[in-house]
Amino acid sequence: MTDFPEIVYPLLVGFVLDLLIGDPHWLPHPVRWFGWLISKGETLLNKGGGRRWKGAFLTLVLVLFVFFLLWWGLKLLPDKSIAFYVIASVFVFYGLANRSLIYESLLVISRLKQEGIVAGRKQLSMIVGRDTTNLDEQQVRAAVLETLAENLSDGVIAPLFYYALGGIPGILTYKMVNTLDSMIGYKSERYREFGFFAARLDDVLNFIPARLTAFLMVLVTFSRRGFLYIFRFGKQHSSPNAGYPEAALAGILNARFGGPNVYHGKWVNKPFIGENPRKLTDSDIYKSCRINFMVVGLFVLTICTFYVSIFRIL
Repeated sequence: MTDFPEIVYPLLVGFVLDLLIGDPHWLPHPVRWFGWLISKGETLLNKGGGRRWKGAFLTLVLVLFVFFLLWWGLKLLPDKSIAFYVIASVFVFYGLANRSLIYESLLVISRLKQEGIVAGRKQLSMIVGRDTTNLDEQQVRAAVLETLAENLSDGVIAPLFYYALGGIPGILTYKMVNTLDSMIGYKSERYREFGFFAARLDDVLNFIPARLTAFLMVLVTFSRRGFLYIFRFGKQHSSPNAGYPEAALAGILNARFGGPNVYHGKWVNKPFIGENPRKLTDSDIYKSCRINFMVVGLFVLTICTFYVSIFRIL
């Protein structure tokens, strides 16, 4: 059993670092290296026959490479050494995307208010996969809220979940899977076969974190409607996971998300999540950001408490 300082201290330092500086573009980031590896592999293998098998091969090679590289690399460091804690803290920081999620979401609203709908649409296009060209203000705000809910799960809670299970190798291996899904997991003609395995693996890894995120959201807000919406609307999404945190937020805000839209040039007839088609406001965005911080803070505290308690028992 890993001693609690080796899990708790890097977690707390990495969490604080993410709160303070987020993900500045000038800072080297493992996810960019992951993206480079994926791009090179996709260019080499995504052609000819057997693309589904080739995509599965690339996914497994990269996932195993990241896990064993980090596992072996950390083994070379002395236990409880300063070098270990510094490196582990930095990797936890790299594994989280909480501040950047909040910042990018608020930036959309800022551009929408100060520069108008065209600027808001353009900024939104930086963080969503749908076509933003013809969205009105209501749809822009809905897209921001959906993104806050979905990415709270796969950008923050899921990495923390796999850190709690597998330490630094766990959190960075999850980030590789998530990056693979974001790059080749689309249902487009180019990636339908090649990215099939990566998309399914991402679905499997996010199964528990997505539902955990939804329940944490209703827990910190004491929202009975949010709790009921998880069961009523959680499955109303093309993704097997994204609908659960979105349903929770729709219930908390008494709002409605989803509906038909254009994704990667194709019309997608998505069902609605929620019942109240009311006008969404900036205060809804700010409330969702506060919920985000409360959920992440609670989950970090839970992980720390668990490891400290287990260490004392053993």
